[in-house]
Amino acid sequence: MLTLAIVDALVDSARAASTEKELYAALAQCCERLGIRYFALVHHVDFGLDTAPAIRLHNYPQEWQHWFDENQLGRSDPIHRASQLTCAGFPWSAVSSMVTLTACDRSVFAQARIVGIGDGFTVPTNVPGEFTGSCSFAMDPDTPFPRELHSVAQAMGVAAFDAARRLSNIRKIWPPLERPITDRQRACVLWSTRGQTDWETSRILEISKGTVIQHLKHARERYDVHNKAELSVRALQDGLIAFSELGARR
Repeated sequence: MLTLAIVDALVDSARAASTEKELYAALAQCCERLGIRYFALVHHVDFGLDTAPAIRLHNYPQEWQHWFDENQLGRSDPIHRASQLTCAGFPWSAVSSMVTLTACDRSVFAQARIVGIGDGFTVPTNVPGEFTGSCSFAMDPDTPFPRELHSVAQAMGVAAFDAARRLSNIRKIWPPLERPITDRQRACVLWSTRGQTDWETSRILEISKGTVIQHLKHARERYDVHNKAELSVRALQDGLIAFSELGARR
């Protein structure tokens, strides 16, 4: 019951946090009370190269961050790759059964132990339209991550990363639409994103090809983009259309 109370306190603190500093403090306190040494909320990008807004909030050793960035592991790290294959949290001991580990991957684990990072547990936090991400928790070397904390870490990871997304305004990096997209414009964007030509879309929606072209033109103007590819990306990022809709047909 004490463990659940600690996690509930973190969830409440994460929801109430108004700054990343407050979220960091809440995570640090929760982990300390649970006997967890490290935490890391990250988007899977190479922070030394990528310039787009992304989340990185952790208490890993600084020498680990420097080594990680120098080797450009943000996208290729084995933990990050494994987290893209599941929607549930997983212990690091399971990674070798989830992805094929290379010699480079094994060196990543070895280097982590050298700087003081031992066994861990990772919670995937992948949101369509954003970089893939995860929340990881880790112990000191030679200390196994407790099995009884797996479900606890799952709840902590989801709550903490969602709070980090809110604080970073990661969904608000694009300007809001001055005028809303109409239902017809949305339908045309959807069928265009599914790969249909203007003529094919016109047959499906039973309107003229010229009308489809106009609807797509107006949708591009509303999103301030210049071609169909950019329009599709923005529509997916904005939630106008869902990834799950792309495989559907009439």
